[in-house]
Amino acid sequence: MARPRKFDEGRAVDAAMEAFWAAGYEATSTQDLCEATGLGRSSIYNTFKSKHDLFERALSRYMERKNAELAELLDDGTRTARQRLRALLQRIIDEEFTHHPDGRGCLVVNAAVEISAHDPSVATALERDYGVRLEAIRAVIESGQRDGDIAPDKDARTLAHLLIAAVGGLRVSARAGVDRPALERVADATLTAF
Repeated sequence: MARPRKFDEGRAVDAAMEAFWAAGYEATSTQDLCEATGLGRSSIYNTFKSKHDLFERALSRYMERKNAELAELLDDGTRTARQRLRALLQRIIDEEFTHHPDGRGCLVVNAAVEISAHDPSVATALERDYGVRLEAIRAVIESGQRDGDIAPDKDARTLAHLLIAAVGGLRVSARAGVDRPALERVADATLTAF
């Protein structure tokens, strides 16, 4: 009797995340997932049930990592609130031009554009993720308002929505060919609302 193949499930999810991130959900075939993870079809389906289940797990892993990075950046007590928010926008620009010059952008933005409109479970996950980011950014804005770094008469929640919209806009604009200097100016202009 053959022994079941053992593998690191987390590594497989990470590899699938990279495959989905590079090509998108629809364009990533089961064969692509087999090649990326090093697993056979039966192992993928026995472990993850479906391509969709594996995508949701990969998207969840991506969100966890990105939200951990966001928390680390926003919790940096050596910077003012405005500096932390500008650093967030700078990180997005750097990711687009330095870390991911292949144009793959952000898996969350890609999923929102590609499949959320017709996939309720992905839409729910994206909505939940948005709420996490919104509250983290709102808290920094309110902290800045208390410290006098951000105008106290502005609605912190609205500014948090604005910053998230700017992040998405920076990512999409970079993929559309807008150059780094223009995006740097957009980041600076965004903070003038604060």
